[in-house]
Amino acid sequence: MNKNYYAILMAGGVGSRFWPVSTEAFPKQFHDMLGTGDTLIQKTFKRLAKLIPQENIFILTNERYNNLVLEQLPQVTQRQVVLEPAMRNTAPCILYASLKIQKENPDAIMIVAPSDHWIEDETTFSNNVQQAFDFCAENDALMTLGIQPTFPNTGYGYIEFDKTSKNDIKVVNQFREKPDYETAKEFISQGNFLWNAGIFMWSVKSVVNAFQKNQPVLYELFKNGLATYNTKLEYDFIQENYANSENISVDYAIMEKSKNVYVIAAEFDWNDLGTWGSLYDKLDKDETGNAVVNSRTLTQDASGNMIRTKNNKIVVVDGLKDYIIVDKEDVLLIYPKAKEQDIKKVLQKVKGEFGEQYG
Repeated sequence: MNKNYYAILMAGGVGSRFWPVSTEAFPKQFHDMLGTGDTLIQKTFKRLAKLIPQENIFILTNERYNNLVLEQLPQVTQRQVVLEPAMRNTAPCILYASLKIQKENPDAIMIVAPSDHWIEDETTFSNNVQQAFDFCAENDALMTLGIQPTFPNTGYGYIEFDKTSKNDIKVVNQFREKPDYETAKEFISQGNFLWNAGIFMWSVKSVVNAFQKNQPVLYELFKNGLATYNTKLEYDFIQENYANSENISVDYAIMEKSKNVYVIAAEFDWNDLGTWGSLYDKLDKDETGNAVVNSRTLTQDASGNMIRTKNNKIVVVDGLKDYIIVDKEDVLLIYPKAKEQDIKKVLQKVKGEFGEQYG
């Protein structure tokens, strides 16, 4: 296994569209959403560890989740858990972790991957990442894995690549914001658009240079802490300075501004598991088309439902179609799948009416 290979596993999100299972205190990446026996972060760690030495996998997360990470990944040490004292989107934490890794190994080649995605064909995933690593080792490149669109999804950003390229690794023309339905249909008809999965590969040298060039203020902020990184003084520096960083995504910060951006069209099935509906799509269904996790069910005239309980509870459903039915200790959600994007708003109402402890 190549000692220059590193990973940054992004595990700081709250996943509020998976409420009531996912909460601020215990977000979705720390739950076994698929009923497989592994939480999402455990599955992602195992997937990355097939290619990357375990000790080179860093977990980027919020301070409040430090203990959850160490409990669920007993193979990692505190050195590998990079803590954000404030929520500042993806660019600041990726720059911070990259500078730490560069100080440890200036020859590092890295992948940045979300901790909560579903990827079934892990061998093909490893092959695609290896292909990107080989390219990044030889070229000054910022790379991403794009997903072949299967329908005009309006919930993802898109990557437009150069149509004329005959190679697997294609030049990115531009990143496009989440489109409306008609625009998404147009993207797909053109044939050179991919979904942006938020999976990135680069050498540590290339990504640090990109930040230095495109985000000089952010770069200087974190560069000032170089002497403290990977020492006992690092904590105090980060506590004092991290919250001063701009709230900006890595896409805006460097990917959209750089000329040396490339994409590989991923050959594996992928789902970002962003909503109960996306989870429903990936689960096996019973004979009436219901997806069931941790539940025993009796159903009549009920189909297309996503049913999940905490402790294998018996659930009797009659006359419901295409609903989300999720039971968790002191909250029961029964909600139409068609309105799943509104669960975030419902969560805010629940917290306002009944208290913050329910979110």
